[in-house]
Amino acid sequence: MKQLVKSLSFAWLLVLPSLGVAAGPTASHPALAPATLPAATPPAKEDKGDGAITGKIVETMNSGGYTYVNLEKNGKKTWVAAAESRVKVGQEASCPSGMKMDNFTSKTLKRTFESIVFCNSPLETVGGKMDAAQKSPGSKGAKVASAEAIKVEKANGANAYTVGDIYKNKSRLDKKTIVVRGKVVKVSSGIMNKNWIHLQDGTGSQKKGTHNLVVTSQDLPSVGDVVTMQGTLYKDKDFGSGYKYDVIVEKATIQK
Repeated sequence: MKQLVKSLSFAWLLVLPSLGVAAGPTASHPALAPATLPAATPPAKEDKGDGAITGKIVETMNSGGYTYVNLEKNGKKTWVAAAESRVKVGQEASCPSGMKMDNFTSKTLKRTFESIVFCNSPLETVGGKMDAAQKSPGSKGAKVASAEAIKVEKANGANAYTVGDIYKNKSRLDKKTIVVRGKVVKVSSGIMNKNWIHLQDGTGSQKKGTHNLVVTSQDLPSVGDVVTMQGTLYKDKDFGSGYKYDVIVEKATIQK
């Protein structure tokens, strides 16, 4: 079981939908950890198939922060679900092996799937290319642009930095504890059993993408909140599958 949790902990990164806030795990949409699966749902099991599930998309829909896709290959159809992304019927897509669930009911779709696999990473079109909607919050193409002018005062303390300063000093600050204060402009909850928070304080360059800082946390602020967060900074964090962050702050907590 520990090995299963470890293998699934890498699942579900970013992107996350570029519009709005992605839904977190609910009774109808489990996060990829057995402990958080719906109580009434049959136990999930890791797919022991020979690699990725690949096929042509014959049916697809988005709901609750997930993209559901029916893949057909050699006359066999397989339902899979992954972090919400932009795909369409007729595309060839691939889903890594993940958690297979039988008789899974999606309350938001009001539909029961006889069998479905929750992928361990976002869907990819065959060939490995992803469109802009599938890029992670840390990729250049998925930075959050705020429609309003944001100005937030810098936090106090020796380890406090503005968002712009964090990008400028990322090499020196790598793997060090930092404190940052900013306005929450986007939250994606329950991905990889943590919440992904976008902070902006009015510093940095929107053109260069250094105005938006992604922070992971077990705390869950609301969009519009101004918060002070403390966590460990990492530079050039690469999660694979094209998901790379110039800067990310992990295991952060909201400071009271």
